[in-house]
Amino acid sequence: MSSQRFTLRVQPRGKPIPRLPEDLPIASGSAAEEIYNQLAQSSRLSAHRLRITKGSDGSVLPNVADKTIQATGLRDQSTIYVKDLGPQIAWRTVFVIEYLGPLLIHPLIYFLRPYIYPSAPSTPSYSQTLFCALVILHFLKREAETLFVHRFSLATMPARNIFKNSFHYWVLAGANLAAWCYAPSSPTAKDPPSVALLYSGLLLYSLGELGNFSAHLTLRNLRSSGGKERGIPSGWGFDLVTCPNYMFEIIAWIGVTLVGGLSLSVLLFDVISVGQMALWARKKENKYRKEFGDKYRRKRYVLLPGIY
Repeated sequence: MSSQRFTLRVQPRGKPIPRLPEDLPIASGSAAEEIYNQLAQSSRLSAHRLRITKGSDGSVLPNVADKTIQATGLRDQSTIYVKDLGPQIAWRTVFVIEYLGPLLIHPLIYFLRPYIYPSAPSTPSYSQTLFCALVILHFLKREAETLFVHRFSLATMPARNIFKNSFHYWVLAGANLAAWCYAPSSPTAKDPPSVALLYSGLLLYSLGELGNFSAHLTLRNLRSSGGKERGIPSGWGFDLVTCPNYMFEIIAWIGVTLVGGLSLSVLLFDVISVGQMALWARKKENKYRKEFGDKYRRKRYVLLPGIY
């Protein structure tokens, strides 16, 4: 069927958008992303800053290259609504900023211990040094994965959300863990550490980090570079839970908790993190079921086998 030219009616959603055209002539066989590109060009805003919804049912128009405008259900004289989402920031940049917090805060408090805590000995304990090393290695791995492994389905998020997103890492994983675990009253200040806690913690940490990295590689290979396609993951851990990357993350932090002498500050961080990952994992399971239907083997557990 030949592509036809038709005209879309364009209306702003919320505040007015300068230079937004009232009508958009376009070919029905063009990719859906072409609507975003043309409106971005007209309004002089980034396409990632625009959210376009269909007037017929209010659903979001996908900004994709593999779906035609005709296939989205739009027709001649259809109305679309355009919302300016405000300044955006790339997701890759968001992750880099988030993980930078612990990487800066932990070494800073570790080396400034004698000045922050008057009763602290000049030399940190073996457990404190090891704890600091494990935290730094964890977040260095996160930064490396952000730069070289992860492929994001969404390009950007509202820039104003960077402070909310960074709270977990800069405050809970950074200031909270560092302030308590490098204090002279912390369980990590005691030397020598319990042999049972030390070696079981290092074993769980190593297993968790390797498993998490493996899961991230599996997820990366489901999407081409720059693509937005989705697939059903399989491999190490994916036969047990929906999100083994989160499962292995939890295992790694249990290892850190053991090495840290079961510090309450680390346990607090663990509880909050597990709660957040549980929400993300359940959302991911529901998305797989909706998107892939009978092709997807439903998981009974989304985060931890036999538990949740």
